[in-house]
Amino acid sequence: MVFGRVCVCVDGRMCQCGNARESHLSVALGDYFSTAMVNHWDSRQHSSLHPTDAFGEMQFTGASKRQSYFMRLANDTAPSIVYNLLTRHWGLPSPNLVVSVVGGEGMEKVKTWVREVLRQGLVKASQSTGAWILTTGLQEGVGRCVGEAVRDHATAAASSSTNKVLALGVTPWGVVHDRKQLVNPKGSSPAKYKAQSTFKDSCSLDNNYQAFLLVDDGSVGRRGVETGFRAKLEEYISHQRTGICGSGTIDIPVLCMLISGQTNMLERVELSLKTSMPWLILAGSGGVADLLSEVLERVSPAPPSPSPPAEGEGGATPSVDMRERVAEIVRSHFPGHGDLDKLVEQVLSIYQNRELITVFHGEQEGTDDFDTVLLKALVRASKQRILSDATPNMEELKLAVAWNRVDIAKSELFNGSIRWKHSDLEDSMTDALVNNKPEFVRLFTENGLCILDYLNYGKLEFLYSTTPEGTLAYHLLQRMLQRRLQERPFTASSANLLDDTPDSATKMMSGNGPNSISLFEVSGVLELLIGDVCKPFYYSALGLDPNLSKRNALKKASKVLRGGQLYRADRCLYPWASLFIWAVLQNYSDMAVFCWEMAGETVLSALSGCKLLREMSKLESESETKLSMKVLAQRFENMAHDVFGSCYQSSESHSFTLLIRKSPVWGATTCLQMGMAADARLFFSQDGVQSLLSQIWWGEMRRSTEVWRLEWAGWDLCVLCIRIHSKPPKRPFIVKRWRQFWYAPVTSFVGNVIMYFLFLLLFAYVLLVDFKGPPPAGPAVSEYVLYFWVFTIVCEEIRETFLVGSLILRQRLRLYRQDMWNKCDLTAITLFIAGVICRMFSSWFDAGRALLCVDYMVFTLNLIHIFAIHRQLGPKIIIVGKMIKDIFFFLFFLGVWLMAYGVANQALIYSYDPRPDRIFRRVFYGPYLHIYGLSPEEEMDAMLCTTNTTLIEGGAEPCRNQYGNWLVVILLVIYLLVTNILLINLLIAMFSYTFNKVQEHSDVYWKFQRYKLIVEYHSRPSLAPPFIILSHLNLFIKRYIRRVPSVKVHDFVRELKGKEANRLMTWESIQKENFLSAQSKVQRGTDSARIKRISMEYCSSAMSWIVDTLVQSSMVKPPRPPPTHRGTTAY
Repeated sequence: MVFGRVCVCVDGRMCQCGNARESHLSVALGDYFSTAMVNHWDSRQHSSLHPTDAFGEMQFTGASKRQSYFMRLANDTAPSIVYNLLTRHWGLPSPNLVVSVVGGEGMEKVKTWVREVLRQGLVKASQSTGAWILTTGLQEGVGRCVGEAVRDHATAAASSSTNKVLALGVTPWGVVHDRKQLVNPKGSSPAKYKAQSTFKDSCSLDNNYQAFLLVDDGSVGRRGVETGFRAKLEEYISHQRTGICGSGTIDIPVLCMLISGQTNMLERVELSLKTSMPWLILAGSGGVADLLSEVLERVSPAPPSPSPPAEGEGGATPSVDMRERVAEIVRSHFPGHGDLDKLVEQVLSIYQNRELITVFHGEQEGTDDFDTVLLKALVRASKQRILSDATPNMEELKLAVAWNRVDIAKSELFNGSIRWKHSDLEDSMTDALVNNKPEFVRLFTENGLCILDYLNYGKLEFLYSTTPEGTLAYHLLQRMLQRRLQERPFTASSANLLDDTPDSATKMMSGNGPNSISLFEVSGVLELLIGDVCKPFYYSALGLDPNLSKRNALKKASKVLRGGQLYRADRCLYPWASLFIWAVLQNYSDMAVFCWEMAGETVLSALSGCKLLREMSKLESESETKLSMKVLAQRFENMAHDVFGSCYQSSESHSFTLLIRKSPVWGATTCLQMGMAADARLFFSQDGVQSLLSQIWWGEMRRSTEVWRLEWAGWDLCVLCIRIHSKPPKRPFIVKRWRQFWYAPVTSFVGNVIMYFLFLLLFAYVLLVDFKGPPPAGPAVSEYVLYFWVFTIVCEEIRETFLVGSLILRQRLRLYRQDMWNKCDLTAITLFIAGVICRMFSSWFDAGRALLCVDYMVFTLNLIHIFAIHRQLGPKIIIVGKMIKDIFFFLFFLGVWLMAYGVANQALIYSYDPRPDRIFRRVFYGPYLHIYGLSPEEEMDAMLCTTNTTLIEGGAEPCRNQYGNWLVVILLVIYLLVTNILLINLLIAMFSYTFNKVQEHSDVYWKFQRYKLIVEYHSRPSLAPPFIILSHLNLFIKRYIRRVPSVKVHDFVRELKGKEANRLMTWESIQKENFLSAQSKVQRGTDSARIKRISMEYCSSAMSWIVDTLVQSSMVKPPRPPPTHRGTTAY
């Protein structure tokens, strides 16, 4: 709980706390307190703690709608509570720098150049470094200037900018004007606060600040009561880590900035320097700032005194001469001060810590590189407190990484003057990865960091453990971790980790023990997102067999993680690919793109990233994050398409091998398999992919072979009219032609189409002509042939599901269920078996015949799947499928109107009719026919009716009620108006939109659909049902008796090893570099980029000329003529 302070001591009419007698609490007005005489009011003695009564959000009346947080708190509140309030409860991002601006308070006028330093220097530096700015937060002095600078930055910055300037006010509660507006013991959401002009003892809050800490010591109208609290808060923040969740490698740098100031600021500076807090002094701003800057510049350090320094003092004792010089400077700045000796002692104490102070001459140096000034000030101060094995360069690098200033790092640290070792860059590399700073990752890899030596499995697990809370990846990892912990033997430690509190989740995500995130959880998340396309990731690192079942793998992984976890020190086999997966799961777009550029197997990596992101977008609930995932997924698909296009232009044979190569990095999958899983339609529309598919589809036959030749060749054993690619004969001519014909998938397809039409004709003949009664009268011979035909179809379904490929049973069943046409086949076979069983019994004969009739419709609908290969019919089939989805939405609206009109119509016409069948017909069937202008037969024919309820309950037709006929007509008109005009036209519009949407990309849809059919018929035997049983027997003998491996498998999957694999990876990397180079050249060559480059060159040249001119007198001729605007004629 947060407390405030209330004065409990009254001395006369006006208490020494600054508040009137009647404003105190009733307990302070008793006889005991009223008689107390207070010589010196002290907050700790004369005030008590009470729960805060001012907290929540405030909205400034007449200002912007943005709300600010505020909290009234005691001046001795623990800084840890305040920091937790700022970052966790108020959700402010953790700072990479804290600049505490002191001085310049009250009615003192701020100089113009100081305003420019705050506006152009401090706020700009805060925006680029992610800093917090601490001031008093009042509408006076420097606090008002900072507020105006923050406002101007917010106005100029884009609304979507992620770099917001955060200004925090640490304000004395007793100085806030009209503070009663903020008082609400239950909290304000929001409180209305009206800012007014500055008064003598009070001042209004500035509406440009994001949060206010209203420090209360029980007094009223006293300034400076927040000084001690602010110093403690600054010291506490300086011991916290930068980065997300404190994952950075350095403590948050805190810099105090002195502007002007009265003599009481000397004590503030002195105390802060004793805690090694660095200071930046604006020389020329007036007051104490000018005093200290002059002392630091004019007074030279004296030689150390032989006598040892007194206890508690740092450095040597100042000499008498130095003391006199300092006293002279102090008198010149504060001639009328009463206690001059105290000021001199304070200045001398500050001078002993001069290494922590940086003087900035704003009028002379300008504000362009103010962020560099801040960096150098912190680096200079850090030299006094860094460890013996550290270097100033290391400290400066860590600060540059924390501020995400890669330009400073390039110009100051990586300019060739410093030789960086691999070990020097490791911590900064981790910081850059965790905090999503890809430019620094690129910089480190280009300047001596070896990724193979850097990334081991332990570091990879650490990266996953720093996943920000609330993200999708965090929840998925936590779910997998809890699943593993629940499989462990139940212990007290595991019981504490199985609750759902945020603290327990944080414990599970961090650490290096068996209860923390491991590669097994990462593998589980990847399996959830990618599915069965790849083998499990990181199983080899954990010593697990990829073919283990989930339960056995979970048990063995738990055993490995409870052991020594020696695998953490092993190098990661594919470091850039692992970092790419990590960046994709974090949804770090720029980092993921950079890791993709560095990783091998470029095309497959891009398709894998596309698959991961599209699956994550389905699970993501936040709309903005979902959209960013979809955009990044499309970007990776575009890059896969473009890079493979470059590969195909370079070498057709190499690009074909690239598509079917089995990848050791991505779990033995191929580009085609991953592209299909990622639904990468654009990638499959690439000419190179279609060229490979056509080559596989036609086999060794030429693509120009006419269909009629294939049909004729199916019956001609000599196969003499098929044009085959000319190759040197190794077998007899007839045998060679026979194998070339029957091994082509197109032959299997044509044969299956012909035989399937014959199957449907036979099925129709049996149902219409030769469907005899139950045994012994039937079935007929033709029906037995039909049974055998369906049996061969079932055998082929079993072979495709369980005997093709190398997946385990669970994966096979999952893949089978995912295909809609497999479900259709399963439905048809089930209906056929049920119909055959029923037709064998006389009591169920008619039901069996009905089932077989319905089954014939299902078998016929399978023709749609067969003709998906057709270039014109394929897209139309897709359109029909999407239109069926549109119909369901239409039926929902139609059902609402049917029920509304049908129930009202039935109740108005028939006052009593309890039979459910007639109610259903009149409520739904009748209104449905009205849409088409029809009516049920009972409404058309005159029938005998009655009003006798007994006869009606017995089944007689009830008479109609004539009272509501006029209302029935009105309802019918409204119903027909809505259904026939509104809903039907809505359905037509939906169909038109669907048709146009698919028709625009019909070629892309068809090429994507074509792959599935080619894969299906490529794996099928040459003969079609019912002759396929011969092919099944042949395959059984070859595969399981003679052990002859399949040759056709290599058409879609090929495993490369040794030099061949290395040559292909090198060739792909070269094509990727060529693509990136061409893309960069196009980007630089755009008109906007060229105009911007020319403008920058001209502005730079013009500014240089202006500076040279202004340096000299206006009467002197400039040293060179003004620059000319080059390039105006070219563009």
